[in-house]
Amino acid sequence: MNKFGFIPIAEPDLTNIERAYLNEAFDSNWISSSGKFVDQFELEWAKICQTGYSLSVSNGTVAIQLILAALGIGPGDEVIVPSLTFVASANAVKYVGATPVFADSTLNTWCIDPNSVEKLITPRTRAIMAVHLYGNPCDMKTLSRICEDRGVHLIEDAAEAPFGEIDGRRIGAFGIAASFSFYGNKILTSGEGGAVVTSDLVLYQKMKLLRGQGMDPKIRYFFPEIGYNFRLTNMQCALLCGQIERQHEILVARREVFRIYDEYLLGHPKLQFQQVISGHIRSPWLYTCLVKVGGRYLRDKLMENLSELGIETRPVFIPIHQLPPYISASQSELPVADFLGNSGISLPTSSVIDSRKIEYVAKNFLRLLEED
Repeated sequence: MNKFGFIPIAEPDLTNIERAYLNEAFDSNWISSSGKFVDQFELEWAKICQTGYSLSVSNGTVAIQLILAALGIGPGDEVIVPSLTFVASANAVKYVGATPVFADSTLNTWCIDPNSVEKLITPRTRAIMAVHLYGNPCDMKTLSRICEDRGVHLIEDAAEAPFGEIDGRRIGAFGIAASFSFYGNKILTSGEGGAVVTSDLVLYQKMKLLRGQGMDPKIRYFFPEIGYNFRLTNMQCALLCGQIERQHEILVARREVFRIYDEYLLGHPKLQFQQVISGHIRSPWLYTCLVKVGGRYLRDKLMENLSELGIETRPVFIPIHQLPPYISASQSELPVADFLGNSGISLPTSSVIDSRKIEYVAKNFLRLLEED
């Protein structure tokens, strides 16, 4: 252990502002899925994402599922998904009965590779899922062109990338719809929670219908379709309204964490970093880098040694095509995703971690790296 005690990979940043909104929701007795803060959050989140509409949902996974279901994607359909992402991206495709088809990543951005995507499109392809991995925006211009040329939907999984931008346009405003997560380790949090955004009115209305068990908004207890219970509570939306009010200070603090880590680590010959495309602004989620030598063995050894010092780290996601439920004899090799999954490590990142802890993590990371 160290003089700072345990240093977690992520921490929520909650203040008296969130407490006040939470107490207001509590005192109002509107603690379920209706209330002032649900409406307020959805209006504010649509504005932040520069989209016409937003819906709060119970988590980021069902946000993806809701988009797919509302688009009518199901059995017999294929959705192209990057293999290097959190498994929820693929699970949501399976939930609607469709088949995820895994694309490789680019070595510079770590995001889905448009060249890999183009090779995977078939007559069964209904959508391409652009996951803005570790807050880094995908090459949305190329992906948008591919989708337009092939007549398929472009969906954004923006769970890790709220407030990211491409040429002044917010992440979430590029695809037919986008999903967000507000899990406890995300930039904004309600503990659990998520949202979908879109500027397509028909799609918004369909997602709203399905979110609430499929009940007709004009005829109470009449259900023209089988829907889901994907709603978020007024209390969780109250937390999010407080987080939105503090968005600037949260983002400034997290960008300072990235700056300090960069000061110590950027340019080290044994490390490699995500590259941000010109005109893109990365969302400062988890500070992540690659250990270029030694592969998974050295990366895991570094994580173990840091853990002994009370420093929690995380490996980059295991590519989904390697996971037992998704291994397929027909799946081609994805060498970049495999390399990134074996080499990546995330360091403690939050808006409440102070500079002394960041420097302690960085110095020990470097020291352990040099010892191997």
